[in-house]
Amino acid sequence: MTRLARTPDGRAWLGGETGFVPLASADPSLSGIESAFRVAAEGSLPDPEAATADPVPADHLAFDRVVPGDGKLWGIGLNYADHASDLDEESPEEPASFLQPTTSLAGPGGPIRLPDPALADRITVEAELGVVIGRTCRDLDEGEVDGVIAGFVPLLDATAEDVLERNPRFLTRAKAFDSFLVYGSELYVPDAGEAIEGIEVRTERNGETVAAAPIADMHFPPRELVAFHSQVATLEPGDVINTGTPGADVVSAGDSVRASVDRVGHVSADVVR
Repeated sequence: MTRLARTPDGRAWLGGETGFVPLASADPSLSGIESAFRVAAEGSLPDPEAATADPVPADHLAFDRVVPGDGKLWGIGLNYADHASDLDEESPEEPASFLQPTTSLAGPGGPIRLPDPALADRITVEAELGVVIGRTCRDLDEGEVDGVIAGFVPLLDATAEDVLERNPRFLTRAKAFDSFLVYGSELYVPDAGEAIEGIEVRTERNGETVAAAPIADMHFPPRELVAFHSQVATLEPGDVINTGTPGADVVSAGDSVRASVDRVGHVSADVVR
């Protein structure tokens, strides 16, 4: 297992068991995060122990969100059976996908800013697993997907539920408010052949778990989602597919929310008015 992170100036850092080193210190031909995504997808990340720099503990560094936010941000709805039943919805026979604007992004810690109540007054927040694309691809079979996935990131996704309930066609607006999408600071890069289906995704509010489910409970698992969306649009480095949630919770100003994903990591955000 390796981790990738990004400083606010865009430089990539490579994480191992003893801490993080600048990616360029392990491979001088690499420095930016998109080049790091590419080599991660190819399975050719350098060994952080071979870097010329000494490792630095993660808590001694300031990282931005690992996803730069200049690519496509795909969202997937109703991808867990229990969550669909909670909403009195039937799970779709195809991925229920939509796109979110890059202006909805906030950094790790947030905050998630609640909009004017006149626009939206019932906001929910949910935890999800994000799949980050590392190589440009199109028309993939599922067997080819591992060669284009850079890694996985935890995320928080907010929804203006009262807007959505008025009309399902308002989904894009319900997801598009500034700060409604919070990605973690580290990308989890699995070892070759490592299974991720058993890991659990948890939505937490104020220290309590409000929803949880393993990835195995998804209707459309990560590899299938990548292959499906590569048939729709060319996928490029830095694109992300947010794979849906086991459940959301209504939030208020003053709350603290957290997405926890086994092995992958966690990301938190404060909720403010």
